[in-house]
Amino acid sequence: MKGVIRVSKCCCSSENCCGTPQPKKPISIDFLYLDTTVCGRCRETEAALDEAVSSVAVVLDAAGYAVTVNKANIETRELAIQHRFISSPTIRVNGNDIAVELRESVCEDCGELCGDTVDCRVWVYNGVEYTSPPKELIVDAILREVYNPKRGEPECEPYQLPENLETYFAAKARKDGAER
Repeated sequence: MKGVIRVSKCCCSSENCCGTPQPKKPISIDFLYLDTTVCGRCRETEAALDEAVSSVAVVLDAAGYAVTVNKANIETRELAIQHRFISSPTIRVNGNDIAVELRESVCEDCGELCGDTVDCRVWVYNGVEYTSPPKELIVDAILREVYNPKRGEPECEPYQLPENLETYFAAKARKDGAER
């Protein structure tokens, strides 16, 4: 047959192409916090995270990504060390903290929890400080990690529990002991 070009390619455009499911690329989001029952910053951050993930879930699924959100209540000094916790609350996408810089301010709610003065995270987005991250900051961070992932070896710097968290856990242990 003259002039006929035969192209052999898949006839479908679904993720289950020709009967072979395409594996989803994982995105792991960690939400680390001191308390979501008393602390307004932690509670508002959790709500913003849930809203942000919901907003991008369909797009990420269509792009071949599977999102897992892990929430960890950092109740003890040992958990803080295990998770290399640096400030409350923390959101990490594929192990990378979404905050460009670490800033903190006095958190009255966490101070009430432990009976001492405690600083918690302040989020900076477009030059403005927030006590909980705007949804847009979280969406930007997720998409940045998806389309421009940080490559290379993870930082292996020695971890030391920040002084602020040492104060929190010590004061909370004293307060909890006094209430018994």
